[in-house]
Amino acid sequence: MTETGKTLRLRYEEGCLGAHALNFIGDRWALLVVRELMFQPKRFQMLRAGLPGVTASVLTQRLTQLVQAGVVSHDDVLGVYALTDAGRALHPVLRELCRWALRMPGHDPAKFISISALMISISATVDRARAAGSPLRAGFVSGKEGFEVTLSAAGIPQVRAMREPVADFVMEGSGNALAAAIYGPGPMALAAAGLVGLRGDHAAAQGFTSLFSLKPQISDSSESPDEIVQALGASST
Repeated sequence: MTETGKTLRLRYEEGCLGAHALNFIGDRWALLVVRELMFQPKRFQMLRAGLPGVTASVLTQRLTQLVQAGVVSHDDVLGVYALTDAGRALHPVLRELCRWALRMPGHDPAKFISISALMISISATVDRARAAGSPLRAGFVSGKEGFEVTLSAAGIPQVRAMREPVADFVMEGSGNALAAAIYGPGPMALAAAGLVGLRGDHAAAQGFTSLFSLKPQISDSSESPDEIVQALGASST
């Protein structure tokens, strides 16, 4: 897509806007790097932890390309990568990809899922009619990453990166364990089995997770893209 020290190299010589977008984010791993940075800035090793299938050299290439494309910024002093406004604007794209994937066969939820990926997927899998106006506040912690999730008046999850979330309940575990608690048998069953940690209001946890399903969701083209609050100035190590 780009080469170090050079301007953007076009991959698709087309006037199609979709092709133009892919000139910036169409290489393998590019959108997944954006996914891992969606809620907060991170350093290189934390990015790799959320992308276990990528090699260090490929990740370096993708970060370089995304920086040159204006999608990611890099603080040379702190060694921190963060999304630009253009990068954060890709959240609806990732959400709609998740929504589209719900309709496609072969999805295996047992494969690795990062906590950042899970926080994006909940926007695609929420039952908005039931979630609309819910006062529930959820907390999720996985390793060094924490998130606080509230629900808007329209039933859209509002995700904020927060190392120690303040919520009605807090669940802690790997991305896969938390996904199982949300989409599987529920948080209390997994907590009883020792697969996730659960503190706070257990009934609130059960009620919150019941709002999400891996069944296809109906898209609403009128929804607002302002569904995330990135922890600007913060970073994960």
